[in-house]
This record gives sequence, C-alpha cells and structure tokens, in this order.
Amino acid sequence: MHRLLSSLLACLALVAGVPAARAADVPGSTPGVLRYAFQIAETGFDPIQISDLYSSYLVSNIFDTLLTYDYLARPVKLMPSTADGMPEVSEDGLTWTVRVKKGTYFTDDPAFKGKRRELVAQDYVYSLKRAYDPRWKSPNLYLIEPYIVGMQAVREKALKSGKFDYDTEVDGLEALDRYTLQIKLQKVNYNFMYLLATCNVSCALAREVIEAAPDKVMEHPVGTGPYKLDEWRRSSKMTFAANPDYRNVVYEATPPDDDPVAQEIYQRFKGRKLPLTPHVEVSIINEEQPRWLAFLNSEQDMLERLAAEFANVAIPNNKLAPNLAKRGITMDRNPGVEVTFTYFAMENPIIGGYTPEKVALRRAISLGYSNEEEIRIVRRNQAILAQTPIGPGAAGYDAKLRTSASEFDPAKARALLDTYGYVDRDGDGYRELPDGSQFTFDRASTPTQLDKQFDELWKKNMDAIGIRFVAHKAQWPELLKQSKAGQLMAWGLGWSVSAPDAESFEEILYGPNGGQSNHSRFNLPEWNRLFEETKKLRDGPERDALYLKMNKLFIAYAPWKLGVHRIYTDLMQPWVYGYHRHPVMRGWWSYVYVDGAEQQKAIAR
Repeated sequence: MHRLLSSLLACLALVAGVPAARAADVPGSTPGVLRYAFQIAETGFDPIQISDLYSSYLVSNIFDTLLTYDYLARPVKLMPSTADGMPEVSEDGLTWTVRVKKGTYFTDDPAFKGKRRELVAQDYVYSLKRAYDPRWKSPNLYLIEPYIVGMQAVREKALKSGKFDYDTEVDGLEALDRYTLQIKLQKVNYNFMYLLATCNVSCALAREVIEAAPDKVMEHPVGTGPYKLDEWRRSSKMTFAANPDYRNVVYEATPPDDDPVAQEIYQRFKGRKLPLTPHVEVSIINEEQPRWLAFLNSEQDMLERLAAEFANVAIPNNKLAPNLAKRGITMDRNPGVEVTFTYFAMENPIIGGYTPEKVALRRAISLGYSNEEEIRIVRRNQAILAQTPIGPGAAGYDAKLRTSASEFDPAKARALLDTYGYVDRDGDGYRELPDGSQFTFDRASTPTQLDKQFDELWKKNMDAIGIRFVAHKAQWPELLKQSKAGQLMAWGLGWSVSAPDAESFEEILYGPNGGQSNHSRFNLPEWNRLFEETKKLRDGPERDALYLKMNKLFIAYAPWKLGVHRIYTDLMQPWVYGYHRHPVMRGWWSYVYVDGAEQQKAIAR
C-alpha cells in the first residue's frame, strides 16, 4: 500500500495547486435530485452480463457487494459493505469465510410474493455461480473462472448438457449457514479481496427474480443497494430513487490528514444516514458540446470528465476559470486509474498474427501515429503518455519508467514497411500487402465529434506512411458486440479498472481472456506464463521484474497501439456537496448531497 500511495502522489504532482471540490455547510433544505450525463449509453442492468464502465456505474449503485471502498481514504482502502466484518482468510490463502450482515433486504418485487426478502449467504453463492452459467455469456467470467474450486466442472457439464445446475453443491462455494459464506480457491490470488468489491462478478441478486423473468434480467434490476431503478428510457434517460428498504448505513470514512477537502467533507457528513440524496437522474448526451451547455445552463448538477475541447475555456492553465469560480462552481481533478489504446485484432487474417511481417505491420502503424499530437490537439493537454499498459495509481505502476511504446517515428515506420514488402506497387500513394493485394487499415469508432477528431488524426498520420485508412463507424454498443464477436480489425478503447492493481490492466492481454476483456485476443504463451507467475506474488520488486519482461514482449509484438492516461476534471454546481472522485469506486452516488432549494432557484432562473 505504501508503493500505491507513492504512485498516487507522483501522479497528483502533475496537477498540484489545482483547486478541488469543496465541502461547505449544507443548508437545512430538502435534498434535490443529482443530475448528470453519460457520454455513452448503458447496455443494461445485469452485473454479470455487462462490462462497459457506464453500466457498471449503474449496477454498483443498485446492487451490493460484500466489500466496498472507503470513499475518502487515499490510498484506497477496502471496508465491509454487506459483510459483517472483513473476510477471514486461512493461512494458506485458499479458504475465505465471510459473514453477511443481518437485516439487509431486497427492494420489493412480485417474485417475493408479498414477503420481505432478506439478503443471505446463499444469494452470494447463487450470484457467483451465475458468472459460470454459459447462458449469460458473462464477459467477466475471466475474473473468477480459474479460482473457485469445483465451479469449472459445473460449467463444463452445462456446456455439454445445455443446462446449468445451480443446485449442484461444490466444495469451493458454500453457504455454511444462513449468514456465512465460504469460498475455497484452487490457487492463491492475492487480489481476490478486490473481487469481493467488484459488482460485475460478486453483486448479490435474488434467484426468484431471475427465474421469474429470465429474459428481462438486463432491464429489471432488483437489488439491496442504496438506489432502485425508477424509470428507464433506453439510451436516453434513467431515474433512480433511494431504496426504501435500504439498511441503516451511515457515512463512515478515513480521510487522509494531508487532504483538507476530504477532511472537510467528512466533518460535514460523518454519521449521516446514506444515501444523502434521494434521487438521481442520468441522461445520455453523446456529444460533448450539448453536455457542456447543459451544465452551464444549470440543467446538469455535475459535469463528470470535462471534455478536452473545453479545457481552455473551463480550466485555463489547469485552474478553474474565474467566471465559473464566481458562480460558485467547483472542480475535482485527478489522473484516471486507466489507459487508452487501439487494439489490433490478433486473429484478423490481415493485421493479426505473430510472424515477422505481421508484427512489422502493427509496429509500423504504431510508429506512424503520434500520441503527442493527440495529447496536444485532440486532448488539449489533458493526458500524459502511457509507457506501459499499467495505469497511474495502480500498484505496479512506475511513474519514472520510460519505454518505446509511444514512440513516434514515421521514417522508421516507412523503412519497416519497405523491408517487409508493404510497398506501393500501383502508384496510388498507398501500400499494398506483400502479396500485392490492397490493404486498408480499418479502425472502428463512434459517430461522435470527438471520434471524428481521432479519425482525422489517424488518417493524416497513416497517409504520411502510405497506409490507406478508413473509419468503421457505428454506435458504441454495436461496436462492443462486433468486438466481442471478433469482427473488428482495430478499435480505440479506454480501460478503467475496478481494482487498484497492475493485474487489472495486464489481464486484458492474457490469452485465455480472449473474447472477454482481451478484445485483441493477444495470446502469446511466454507472456501468458509470466502473467500467471505474477499472480502468485504480492506487489513488490520481484513482481515488477516480471511485469517489465511482459511489457517488453508487449512492445515487441504490438497487439495494441498504446495511448495515454487521461486526466479527469469533474465540475460541480454550487449546490452539490461532498463529491470527491474515487480512483476505482463506482458506487458513489449515496455520498453526494444536493441542496434542493439552491438547485430549484437555479432552475427557475
């Protein structure tokens, strides 16, 4: 944890001196509605079926994991959620025993037939098993599949029979009594604790609800969390109301001594019952300008992740603009625990493969694209170059490390293409494949204005090295489906983690995760072997040495064009109190207070 704190401090030094969100006295008024917007539409509300960041935010506020994060602690700190204390772990690290708090209830649903339904240990057994059920095609299975004793055999049986037997008892996943859950692992995983705080694999759902309407799981969430879905207009707007059956949870946190903002927030809200705000409204606004204008017009209470195109207006020189400060608007600014990249489909017959000419093509494309120009022009200097796939703030991130992953050298790219037979044979200015057939680099992107800027930069850079470029355009949910099916040649993505550890980044390059988190389907045996070795080690120099070897292989084979680590700036209206971006926590709505009286005055103006 000391290494993690050092990494975070190194990153935060990038934005030192930037004013952060305030926590002032909250007037004694009726709480208002927290209104903010996603840039990308949700895909649904079933934790194990979704993998996109935006849907993950939604389910993390509806359902409950056994563990959660201390909202204000830095470095990040796990704490009990529905667990009655932290897990008890055997000396060999293979047996985990967790007790579930009594008195936690699901929101009412017809499936419960008028009875109040308490959360019990068996609900976690059932929910963890769902990830293994082939029916749900969970993109998150890779997180737990190799670990829980006996569950792989149950899954294999279901794959053969076509039916998953939830009543099969396995030694690795048992409810010892009504409130005691025991999980047995077949190999040590020092990061398993984080999985108990990851909604996409371990949030609790009720079996009755799923079995009553299995075809409506993605649209009918019934959880025990602080909020419940009130209204849903797909890809447009969602409203959430405080869960009337929510257990008694009060504001508890451990803000660091050197963070006055966090200290002030805690002093204001400590001991208050959660959630602080009873209603949340999430809109989908794909384009950045309408989202920005909605915030300026007080139609939105928060602007999460200020678009880079408005950085010069909103935060000139990375400081809040005087006109915004005069309005009482505040900001919270931090480097994201994330990474961006353009993956190359390693099973694609043109750009994929591990032979020298295929590697040369991907490396040439990578050398021909300027991340520095992307940061300067498209991102308005709101990002830093990525040196490895590991993001800032994660254990294993080295802020001082420099690699050739983001090297920009068009001359070297052209020489590499010439050497391996990618030359212009017909004089049209674009290179053909070594066999003489036409080659087009087809990179997927959405129809947004931001992606249009990326398309233009990619075309300009690819033209300079003689590669024909086209943008494969579709809405994000459709691209996600195509990517999972292996139908794209390349796609630019961002990866935000739910656990502050290097493993959460490197796992999206692990071969067996192909088709799940590993969109490129990179599958190099030596890289896989090294990754498996890292999972046996705690964070430290020995593990870092393995990551260094892995990253050298990553750069050599170029399954991605590595991108940047974005710096996130969140803006809040003056009636929003208590927001403080957490590096990985997604269930944060209940910690934010909206002063309804001040909000209504602004709406009336």
